Amino acid sequence: MEQRIVVREARGVDRKQLVAEAKRRVTEAFDAGGRLLSPVAGSWIHPAGFYTAIASIDGGAIAELPTLSAPAVAGAVEAVQRELPAWAERSLAERIDAVRRATLILREHRDLLVALLAWEIGKTLKTAGNDVDRCLVGVEWYLGECARMLEGRRPIGVVSNIASWNYPFSVLLMTMLVQALAGNAVIAKSPAQGGGLSLTLAVALARRAGVPLSLVGGRGRDLTEPLVGHSALAGVAFVGGRANGAAVLDRLRGTGKRYALEMEGVNAYAVTAFSDWAGLEKQIRAGFEYGKQRCTAYTRWVVERSLVPSFVETYARAASSIRVGHPLLDVAVDFGPLINAAKVDELGTRIREARALGAETLFEGTLAEDAFLPDQSRAAYLAPTLLTGLAPQLDLYQREPFGPVDVLVAVDSDDELVREANVSSGALVASVATDDVARGERLAARLMAFKTGINALRSRGDKEEAFGGRGASWHGSFVGGTNLVLAFTDGDARCEGNFGG
Repeated sequence: MEQRIVVREARGVDRKQLVAEAKRRVTEAFDAGGRLLSPVAGSWIHPAGFYTAIASIDGGAIAELPTLSAPAVAGAVEAVQRELPAWAERSLAERIDAVRRATLILREHRDLLVALLAWEIGKTLKTAGNDVDRCLVGVEWYLGECARMLEGRRPIGVVSNIASWNYPFSVLLMTMLVQALAGNAVIAKSPAQGGGLSLTLAVALARRAGVPLSLVGGRGRDLTEPLVGHSALAGVAFVGGRANGAAVLDRLRGTGKRYALEMEGVNAYAVTAFSDWAGLEKQIRAGFEYGKQRCTAYTRWVVERSLVPSFVETYARAASSIRVGHPLLDVAVDFGPLINAAKVDELGTRIREARALGAETLFEGTLAEDAFLPDQSRAAYLAPTLLTGLAPQLDLYQREPFGPVDVLVAVDSDDELVREANVSSGALVASVATDDVARGERLAARLMAFKTGINALRSRGDKEEAFGGRGASWHGSFVGGTNLVLAFTDGDARCEGNFGG
């Protein structure tokens, strides 16, 4: 058992020590110069180039990550295809044993992976730990349930995964391990904005157990064709924004490939005929986890006009208690930086555009002054902000901000409430806060979201809970529970999904 690591940044283990420990434990993942390589089909690819991963926490460098060309990734897909037959022919019991060994190995290195992930994408240790732990617990659940799920089914072949950087373990790695458990050979694109180091180490550790996972790094626009259009691919899983997702969908049309494409949507919380402000305050506060850099974050508040003053007061109380600062110091912070300084600049530009067209700032938080090191860069940090009165043509009005910027829309009728809540023509989650539960259920039924809550937040869910999206927020098979297995295996039963358009 490896020694457990406790991180007290600036008072103990820092990122340089963590990276040194990673090189000691997973030597095969690095070249002679300490740069990271790409694990593909049992080998390590030495790329033509590298890029420097920067910690948004303080702007410092973390690691040199590989940048592969499109031809190199196409070659990687073909190598994974050659690896498939031996794995697919193994019995389910043998695959279960290999994946179980992988989870045990990952658990041995859990604290190192958590600490590195926190540094890479600016999570607190708690949120980074939740990401890793949800992955492990989820895979362990599938290990116990997969026999019934896979009865009468067979793997589809080589499966490709392209996912965003925010949950590389509980979303991406868990999906990869379940796809492999079902008998597929799996390749994924390493998220370019963060998480590449910890994810590469995790894939290397899984390969030590004999699970055929491969990971390639590079620019998204260069790798779309080999990771989506390659003839050797039988399936594609995608998590990201609508523009990139639409390009993936266009490439998949007519290919016959299996796919599950999770795309962004504006998740709305409607408030009408409501009085439990203390309860809503707790939900507003909880909703700021990881700075709302989540596909299920609620960033649009559609509020009955007479309730706007009470809502703004409640929001201000909740948001004022949020501490934003260095997430690894020995002080309690709720969330740290956004993924990079460029994201803060982008949101700042969008906020200024909104104000120039008449938007009003109802709340603007501040950073926690005692939650930073002296002279530490704060370029990637942004405190909670609430705007109202946005012009409908604005980007912030119509699209998910993917950060701690919320929009309030006042409405005068149920029809207007539904229209404003459905502004993005499809979402993953939505909720209604109301004292009249029956009315809330009627309104929730009209919201274009996969999951709806009454006086409660909804989330992606774990284990047996299905997950998907309605409208433009999802294309292809749903995932979660049995659906994730059905999506990437063949047999008589088909999983549910959004196959329109």
